[in-house]
Amino acid sequence: MAEEAAQEDAVESQDIFYVCKKTLDTVKEKLKKGEEISQEIVNELTFPEELADDEMMVPVDMRGVGEDFEDVEQMVEKLGSKGTAEAFVKAAEYFDANKEKEPEEDRPKPMTKAEWKQVLEEDGMEDGEEELLEDGEEEEGELDEEEAEEGEEGDEEPAAKKAKTV
Repeated sequence: MAEEAAQEDAVESQDIFYVCKKTLDTVKEKLKKGEEISQEIVNELTFPEELADDEMMVPVDMRGVGEDFEDVEQMVEKLGSKGTAEAFVKAAEYFDANKEKEPEEDRPKPMTKAEWKQVLEEDGMEDGEEELLEDGEEEEGELDEEEAEEGEEGDEEPAAKKAKTV
């Protein structure tokens, strides 16, 4: 029982971010060769909107970076393009190391860009809200309807949560 709780805490503490696998591999090669890392390659790595739907996205664990950032723009501002690329390589290595020894079947899996977008949409756009809203106003209209429905349901939820904590 305690072991299960420890595993759940480890999973909850993960800071998973999905990046383009092909671009991550390119970044690793460029860093190995000491080549320059452009802002464009960082954008391709971290903002997959321009990628084909069948492009593979892989999970990385941002705890491997060693410090917290609000978003990629803040990383680039502080670390520069090369530092940001190195940070994502570290995050990939941290994820691959699986220090919590999480069972393979419970770990985040690689997925196509299309699958990734679908997961974001199903999650109510929590993690990718900004990127999806940039795609057009259609999602924004849908979000308003979803928020209205959640608002109706949500009125009951906080009371239940308060009852549990009191």
